[in-house]
Amino acid sequence: MSDYYRLVVSCPDQVGIVARVSGFIARQGGSITEASQHSDLATGRFFMRYEILADSVGLSAKQLREAFTPIADEFAMDWALTDTTRRPRVVLMVSRESHCLVDLLYRWTAGELDCEIPCVISNHDDLRALVEWHGIPYHQVPVTPNTKPQAFAEVERLVEEAGADSVVLARYMQILPPALCQRYAGRVINIHHSFLPSFAGAKPYHQAYERGVKLIGATCHYVTEELDAGPIIEQDIHRVSHCHTANDLVRFGRDVEKAVLARGLRWHLEGRVLIHGNKTVVFA
Repeated sequence: MSDYYRLVVSCPDQVGIVARVSGFIARQGGSITEASQHSDLATGRFFMRYEILADSVGLSAKQLREAFTPIADEFAMDWALTDTTRRPRVVLMVSRESHCLVDLLYRWTAGELDCEIPCVISNHDDLRALVEWHGIPYHQVPVTPNTKPQAFAEVERLVEEAGADSVVLARYMQILPPALCQRYAGRVINIHHSFLPSFAGAKPYHQAYERGVKLIGATCHYVTEELDAGPIIEQDIHRVSHCHTANDLVRFGRDVEKAVLARGLRWHLEGRVLIHGNKTVVFA
């Protein structure tokens, strides 16, 4: 498998950005294997993602960043250039429901998710054997109404100790404190068992059943201080009818949740998701 440098850019839109960036890469002998651009006409913002064959460039990632910095400054870019030989570290958090965790671990062992999983954190002990069977450390941090500050201080310590680049809430049924959301802004991914913004909060499938909906869905989104209101990465749906029970909706929903979370996490790991306010540009 080839190694790549990945350049992701967001900046005020103007004429000449693509030409300057592409010309810069060409001058380094770089071969662009994938290129995506989007201009948001409503906000005047420009978004770009390039994959550059690493072997085609005679510079290290650090040297390439240094050489690109004057262009980035000229166009007031928010940008990142990453080396895909370094696998991002992803901490998984889970409670008792296992379907999303099992799916992610399978995809990880199958090589579908290019990341390291340094540990799994849970507020229960139910899934320890499953996680440790995969050779991954499992940390139980119980959370009660009286111990939340201490519990989340321990969670934050474990996440930091793991050197996490991202955190995935794979049906972790606790609300993260604002300080943790702020510290890892744009790096905590959640799967919500509803087609947000409808039916937020607890038991959304039962809410949907009572409402008599014909479509249910799931939403993968970034976590913010406002519950279930962060930038949306991916969504999908499943058609239902009057014949289906609330339990049927839960069963269908689990399948959707797994797929949506896996796609959202993969796109995040590949630098395909650019956050702009409370929205995202996804070069999927």
